Amino acid sequence: MPRPIPQETGAPEHDSFLDIVANIVGILIILVMVAGVRAKNAPIVAAIPSQTTQEAAAELEKDRAAERLLRDDVLQVAGEIQAVQREAIIREQQRDRLATQAAAWRHEIESRRNKLDTRAQAGFDLENKLASAHADVENLRRQRTRTLAAKNDPILIESYPTPLSKTVDGREVHFHLRGGRVTFVPWDELLGRFKADASRKAHKLQSMPEITETIGPVGGFRLRYTLVRREIPLDLQMKTGRRGSYATLKLITVVPITSQLGETLDEALAEGSEFRRVISELRAGRTTATLWTYPDSFELFRRLKKDLYRQGFLTAARPLPWGVPISGSPDGSKSAAE
Repeated sequence: MPRPIPQETGAPEHDSFLDIVANIVGILIILVMVAGVRAKNAPIVAAIPSQTTQEAAAELEKDRAAERLLRDDVLQVAGEIQAVQREAIIREQQRDRLATQAAAWRHEIESRRNKLDTRAQAGFDLENKLASAHADVENLRRQRTRTLAAKNDPILIESYPTPLSKTVDGREVHFHLRGGRVTFVPWDELLGRFKADASRKAHKLQSMPEITETIGPVGGFRLRYTLVRREIPLDLQMKTGRRGSYATLKLITVVPITSQLGETLDEALAEGSEFRRVISELRAGRTTATLWTYPDSFELFRRLKKDLYRQGFLTAARPLPWGVPISGSPDGSKSAAE
């Protein structure tokens, strides 16, 4: 009986394993190529810095700029210091040379003098004094020539009577001086309107202790006033038998409606100006001009006062600090004219 021929099974299994490995390697190569192509064609996305990063960068750049400016300033100052030091050294060397030369001259003069007899020494000293006197005379002559050649503008000194102030009791006209401009304040008309308005609105004090009202504008100004309710004192009630309350003025304030009111100095002093018109309607010697003046208009005050004095008017100065308007109250003081 023939023996069965043994079959070789190892070779096919080995070939299958190699095929599997080859397939896997091929797949990996394909994947690597696809990834490379995608990476090559992928768009480049720039990183957008956040707002915080931008602010930090801006602050850093600002600090760097400040540091550069500071460094430049330090270098400049250092250079100036070195220049001053070099100049000081040069001046000191010049001073030393001059001092040495002066000492040598004095020594030479003294040596020559010692070689002379008594009479010759006296003559030598006299010549030195004469030479010094001639030098002084020549210096004075040059100074006199320069003084005569110089053209000095004459200084005009204006003299006014010694100002003796006195309280204003008569007619008074008011002007507002601010920003180098003068404005007539219609005080009498404003007061007239205030009295009429206050008499109509005083009844409000029956329900409230204080009222504030505004009237105007009149001539570029508004008047604000405050009335308060006062109770009749007990001692006065016992004397008169009257009880109740009454209205009284607390404060009056005059406020311009704009800062560009009025006229400049040249405009005010010109013929036909508002300032001239107001002054022409007043009687000199019987009217006092009160000038409410802010810190920027004192020169204007002096010029107007000079003009008013020449016309025979008394003037009263009322300086006002910034932010304080023209005001008055029963407890205030009267103007003092000069």
